[in-house]
Amino acid sequence: MDSTILLTGAAGFIGSHTCERLLQEDHQIIGIDNLNNYYDHQLKHYNLKHLQKYNNFQFYKEDISNYNSLKSLFKKYDISRVIHLAAQAGVRYSLENPFIYQKSNVEGTLNLLELCRQKEIANIIFASSSSVYGDRNKVPFKEGEYVDKPVSIYAATKLAGEALCFTYSHLYDFNINCLRFFTVYGPRGRPDMAPHKFVYNILTRKTIKYYDVPTGQIARDFTYIDDIIDGIMLSLTYWKGFEIFNLGFGNPFRTIDFIRIIEDLTGLKAQIEFIGRQPGDVAITYADTTKAKTLLGFEAHTSVKEGMRKYLEWFKGYYNL
Repeated sequence: MDSTILLTGAAGFIGSHTCERLLQEDHQIIGIDNLNNYYDHQLKHYNLKHLQKYNNFQFYKEDISNYNSLKSLFKKYDISRVIHLAAQAGVRYSLENPFIYQKSNVEGTLNLLELCRQKEIANIIFASSSSVYGDRNKVPFKEGEYVDKPVSIYAATKLAGEALCFTYSHLYDFNINCLRFFTVYGPRGRPDMAPHKFVYNILTRKTIKYYDVPTGQIARDFTYIDDIIDGIMLSLTYWKGFEIFNLGFGNPFRTIDFIRIIEDLTGLKAQIEFIGRQPGDVAITYADTTKAKTLLGFEAHTSVKEGMRKYLEWFKGYYNL
């Protein structure tokens, strides 16, 4: 397959894995990333090294909130599709730095949609998040449910991005697939995410600051990166107007049990300081993947234990632990 795709967030966790799969299938990729300092640049440059060995990859250090810089790229290349994965991530960080989230996740998304309108690029994938569902007890989460109570600023900006996508699809007949990712983990995972913190602290014999109570009330639908990339690839061949898809494993896993899996795989005992739930956190995420399975043929296969075995193997090599 050969086409030119603009992919935002190319140096990030999900972005770099998506690029790699697309490049292996001979797509021409124009990757952009602002390489911000939210976490260590070394990991982003490590990700880029995996991509720059491909002749069909061009990288630009650009910020999606810079409309004029984006416009020059849209003029330079004959882009057929846009995969918009760039975002300012992190629930807790959004409470401290809300304007960064508005600029990247809302303004940046609007910039891309408007440039797609001008260039008549009608096929777009938007990376959304399970966080848009808010803190609800009714599970599993279904795409058709009304979402109007985000409990973090990050979630609110992702919900705003979905709303912008719907409006552009409605007004200009765009094909837009909004993919709601559920707790993605795996090799090259961000260091601000719980799997990284759990693994690092266990391997270095440091205390895990655990945002829960000892009985373990928090559960997440942990989804391995390869399964997420499968879902993104499947969504590239489905264009039927505006659609929202849950991409998750479809089975919530208590985070305290997630730690026990790491203990089992490493043979080390975690030292845990129970802090309690934090503002912006939700009790559970749980994807109903019926729609993605029916329309896309998506199904996650990687168990938490298998996924963490692969993650640990990469982690130890990258961090020399």
